[in-house]
Amino acid sequence: MEQTFFEWLQNTPPAIAVGEVWFPWVESAHVVFLAAVAGSILMVDARLLGFASQHLRISYLATRLLPLTWIAFLGAAVTGGLMFMANATNYIHNTPFLIKMVLLAVLGLNMLYFHLVTYRNVGQWDTGKPILAARAAGLLSTVLWLSVIVFGRWIGFV
Repeated sequence: MEQTFFEWLQNTPPAIAVGEVWFPWVESAHVVFLAAVAGSILMVDARLLGFASQHLRISYLATRLLPLTWIAFLGAAVTGGLMFMANATNYIHNTPFLIKMVLLAVLGLNMLYFHLVTYRNVGQWDTGKPILAARAAGLLSTVLWLSVIVFGRWIGFV
């Protein structure tokens, strides 16, 4: 019988090591990285929505937080990948996991559109109340990140 890609992945030495020994540590690191990603993004979203840091320029806040966000995202992606490898044959059929992955893809598209289109003219709306497109991006980001957290937490209960 031919082994599927996910069976092969789950039987690699790193996947076995994570599954048998390191999973609690990797999962804990994943949660910390995810908290840093979501927290830094939600701070910018709160500013876009007019709920926080109204005395700061949006560009100032985004510039200061973006390096932390990317480092934390890289850590979350690596630890998430390791957890996936350890149980790939189950996760690939886990509905909350699949929904979380779709939500992350939509978040990526939202971020891409925001940075390539909406944020290009940030100088015109950097202070005060952001334009509608920026507020919509912030609201969508907030809803999607909270959904990622909920579905991520749900993965272990299915």
